[in-house]
Amino acid sequence: MAANNNSSSNNDLKSVDQVGIRVEVATNTDDTTDAFGSLGTGSSSTTTTTSASTSTYHKSTYGTGAIGQLALNGYSTSSNYQKNVAKMVTDRHAAEYNMRHKHRGMALIFNHEHFEVPTLKSRAGTNVDCENLTRVLKQLDFDVTTYKDYRYQEILSTVKYAAAQKHDDNDCILVAILSHGEMGYIYAKDTQYKLDNIWSHFTANHCPSLAGKPKLFFIQACQGDRLDTGVTMERGRTETDGDSTMSYKIPIHADFLIAYSTIPGFYSWRNTTRGSWFMQSLCAELAANGKRLDMLTLLTFVCQRVAVDFESCTPDTPEMHQQKQIPCITTMLTRILLFSDKGKVPAAGRN
Repeated sequence: MAANNNSSSNNDLKSVDQVGIRVEVATNTDDTTDAFGSLGTGSSSTTTTTSASTSTYHKSTYGTGAIGQLALNGYSTSSNYQKNVAKMVTDRHAAEYNMRHKHRGMALIFNHEHFEVPTLKSRAGTNVDCENLTRVLKQLDFDVTTYKDYRYQEILSTVKYAAAQKHDDNDCILVAILSHGEMGYIYAKDTQYKLDNIWSHFTANHCPSLAGKPKLFFIQACQGDRLDTGVTMERGRTETDGDSTMSYKIPIHADFLIAYSTIPGFYSWRNTTRGSWFMQSLCAELAANGKRLDMLTLLTFVCQRVAVDFESCTPDTPEMHQQKQIPCITTMLTRILLFSDKGKVPAAGRN
């Protein structure tokens, strides 16, 4: 939902993602949010019904979040059981993912600035995010392709094509989506869709050549219309089993990492000139530590940057002023993920 600023100031918000700024430069008022349309009491413009009692049961059991959508999508009964087999690319108990393939892998960036949905404003600042993310991913040896203002069917076709490719010589795959969103949904140029419509194509049973390899998703979008006012911190008085060469089975949803710019139910902030808080922080960390720190450690510092260094600056809209944000990381990774240099001989003992 787009947060509206009715101020007559010359610095009126031009974007729907409540953009923010760093705390130390709190005079920049180009803050807005990456929200969708009107949320109201949490209802969505799209409702889904099912006549199957089992589908209803599992939806209520798993929920509608990232884990729930993946679980529901992968649910099957014994009647349609089939054996899935994929090539083993990493020893069973290896501590790290095998990042020594010929190529790093594909990186798909879906960048949404303009929309056909009447309630959605253009996302000023998103092109800065896209350019910065493209640059740092190329530095990490990804084969980067950007897609601007794609409609849903175009996104789906692109994703299906990517999933159908042979990834045998690739370390991993990365997908980034920069758009408006709401709880459980993200917006294409023309409509909203569930996020699992994207990542479900890369599960081990659907894309065997990526089985056992990291599948990374970065989502810059609102997940609701709630605001985080933050808490002021003040200093107190006191400080205080088996052979690794044998075959093994993995869950079809293993090895996913989904990094959201904000937690469920809350706004995601974007600066109309510098880009979103999350993408600014992610790109800064990837550029500085992308080949030094493992992914989860790196994302911890991304969370720290967003949480500590940013605060909204919209003095003409008091209810939006001085708000905070925290990213949300969902991980099904099973090993340490480190982007080692391509062409370098791996350290002794590293798997």
